Amino acid sequence: MHTNIQRLYDIANKSSRRVIGLMSGTSLDGLDIALCTITGAGNTTKVLLDQFITVPYAPDLKEKLLTVFSKKTVSLEQLCVLNPWLALQHASMVNDALKQWGIQSTDVDLIASHGQTIYHAPKSLHPNDAYGPATLQIGDGDHIAVATGIITISDFRQKHIAAGGEGAPLSLYGDYLLCAHETENRILLNIGGIANFTLLNAGGSLSQVFSSDTGPGNTLMDAYTRKYFEGLAYDKDGIIAKSGKINEPLLQSLKSDSFFNIAFPKTIGPELFNLEYIIQAQMALGAMLSHEDVLATLNIFTAQTISEAIKKVVGDQFIYTMYVSGGGMHNRLLMEHLQQLLPSITIKSSMEIGISPDAKEAILFALLGNEAVAGTPLLAGGNATKVATTMGKISFPN
Repeated sequence: MHTNIQRLYDIANKSSRRVIGLMSGTSLDGLDIALCTITGAGNTTKVLLDQFITVPYAPDLKEKLLTVFSKKTVSLEQLCVLNPWLALQHASMVNDALKQWGIQSTDVDLIASHGQTIYHAPKSLHPNDAYGPATLQIGDGDHIAVATGIITISDFRQKHIAAGGEGAPLSLYGDYLLCAHETENRILLNIGGIANFTLLNAGGSLSQVFSSDTGPGNTLMDAYTRKYFEGLAYDKDGIIAKSGKINEPLLQSLKSDSFFNIAFPKTIGPELFNLEYIIQAQMALGAMLSHEDVLATLNIFTAQTISEAIKKVVGDQFIYTMYVSGGGMHNRLLMEHLQQLLPSITIKSSMEIGISPDAKEAILFALLGNEAVAGTPLLAGGNATKVATTMGKISFPN
């Protein structure tokens, strides 16, 4: 047996594994690094978050990514060279984090890397051609494995598409394994660049789980803040939005896109929801608004599209508790809007069920990495995939 296969076999047979989950979202703000001790797999999975850090992307790193991020036309050469280059940046961040934590790479079994999404193309973005859904993440797993000395699992979204899904959202797997409850109906809402939710009915199986994107999370608010408020990366606590007034005609223009008429479940990205989307919505009004009013309207736009999606899927038959994670949960105005729009749903931080809201997505990819090695193929609900699926490609350090 090849020594690498033997090593992987031994890791798979351990009672618990130390797995690093890596996540960088569409906000391009940095790399989340979560070191987890994971015991068991599947329904017996238990996770302990040992360490967590977010390493901010330096301005020049972000500028390089923006040359290829969410653009229909890019330099193939630039895209090609960024794939290994970004992996080496991520590997360096992991090595630095391990050094800071006083942990040797030999004490870590696996890295599960999401990579950096460059383009996400669900079928709804090109419905009239011969192609199916597609997605692309860069940050090559082989380079991470060699540079860290740790077996690396990456490129999770490709198998999801191959198995009949759209490559997103993948959070439902970890949401089910970590958060399913026998007696409480739960909604797991993640507000990152794009907002998505997972519906976990009490005592339900993975095949009954439902998950979908709802539309923009922070992406429009963050992009607009960066563009028009110098030195600010986002509207902290929604303070700027709170100083403005909601413009109803703009709100309705923002909500008029055909995406919101597509049946659930569905997925989308900043390929649709970007600054150009806001400009087009404003042009339809024939009037310009103050930046504060635009942000106020974008904030309620995110809240309404989340709440309307949840109401449409959940209905009024059950009582739910919603646990929120992601950067959007720190936007106080957004959370106030959500509570007003969903008065019958109890809204709490995911910390209430033992999951760090900022580390959650990195933890979820650590879980997927653990399942790829020690679990069994998973069949998700909500038409996520047609067949039971194991996600992730394995890269050895040598």
